[in-house]
Amino acid sequence: MTSLPSNVNKDDKMARMVGLLKEVDGIVNETYDRNNEAEERRENEFQAVLKVQAWWRGQTTRAYLTHLNQSATAVQRRWRGFLGRKHFRVLLKNSVFIMKLNHYNLMATLIQKVWRGYYTRKYIFNYYSRKRYLEGLVIKNEYVRRELQQFKEEQDEMEAKKKEMAELDKLEMWARKSHHLLSTEVLPGMYNSPFLMYPKDEEYLLQRARPLSHKKEKPVMEPFDPTCKSYGLPRPRTLPPLPQKPQGPFRELDDVQKQRYKPFQPTLRVATDYFSVEKAREYLKQDEWVTRFNDDVFLPFTRQKIPYEHLLHSTSKYGHLPYGTKYFRHEYLDKHISSQPFQSVVPPIPILEKLNDTYSQGQV
Repeated sequence: MTSLPSNVNKDDKMARMVGLLKEVDGIVNETYDRNNEAEERRENEFQAVLKVQAWWRGQTTRAYLTHLNQSATAVQRRWRGFLGRKHFRVLLKNSVFIMKLNHYNLMATLIQKVWRGYYTRKYIFNYYSRKRYLEGLVIKNEYVRRELQQFKEEQDEMEAKKKEMAELDKLEMWARKSHHLLSTEVLPGMYNSPFLMYPKDEEYLLQRARPLSHKKEKPVMEPFDPTCKSYGLPRPRTLPPLPQKPQGPFRELDDVQKQRYKPFQPTLRVATDYFSVEKAREYLKQDEWVTRFNDDVFLPFTRQKIPYEHLLHSTSKYGHLPYGTKYFRHEYLDKHISSQPFQSVVPPIPILEKLNDTYSQGQV
């Protein structure tokens, strides 16, 4: 508010004061309006400045991050290139080492193959020695076949004799049991009919047979104790006179000897062997092995039809097996040392010392 000049009247002062007082509300409202407008402009300017700063700082930050990424990429590229070249050198060195090792193994295998082929053809599968062996084997087979045929004939002859003896024993036992059917001068038997020209064979058999006795023969006791030889001697029919008759009951010498030397009578558990079952099985196996050749029907070799069995290494239902070409030579890379010289892989050949000693003429 400006001060009024001193030469103005008090009425004018008062009038101007009243006028100013009337204009206070308008001035205050105008002041508020101007302040609001200024505040709005300030807010707009602040937002504009904020956007400018954000854009600028984003630009600078992105430029810095780009620089950092490019630098890190360059460092990583250099480092990875260094590691890759180093690893490649190691791989190349190992590849060269494996290639050389495979080459050496191939050469060693080739040498072994040539030598083993020569050695096998020369000493193991010698054609001429094997031919001589097969010729001798044919002669030996013929000899064995003749012996087997002779043995078979002998066995058949023995079986026939056994059967014949069994039949004769059976007929003799029948004749002894049927001796009452023998003919007499008064009454002819059933096998000597008067209507026949001559008696039957059974009649002659009954004449030759001794009748079967129903009396039980007392077995002769053998001495149990070698020191008591008197027990085994034949007793006289009449005893010599005794100077004095012994008193009391007396038993027979055989009964006394049986009483003295009677065998033990253990229980079944004690008498049975603990391994009786296994022994019985072994005896059965032995009997089967002994009688197997005799029990089988003997046929000559020319009549036997034995099916041909194919070799396992030549054919199978899954195809030809690589027998002798694979699975025999395995490589153990961890055991190969290239710095050391090669060692001998072929063992010594003892058969070279026996040269011209085997497969000699006349030997099979």
